[in-house]
Amino acid sequence: MAIPTDPEYGGAMAEIINLRLARKAHKRAEAARTAAENRARHGQSRAARDRARAEAARTERTLSGARRDTLPGTPEAD
Repeated sequence: MAIPTDPEYGGAMAEIINLRLARKAHKRAEAARTAAENRARHGQSRAARDRARAEAARTERTLSGARRDTLPGTPEAD
């Protein structure tokens, strides 16, 4: 789309914009930026955190059951 020229000023005129739509677009962009910051700050979803926590607990149970007993006073026991 060609930008109309104003012969009185001898140059191109600015593109006419709808301020309501511009405000809404700015607000949407700000909301998207805030959402991205929150995703980075808070990380995973609750389901993913619960799954990771359950997996860590299962791994700990498995490892503690397979751990060998050590004698008191040995470096492994301290």
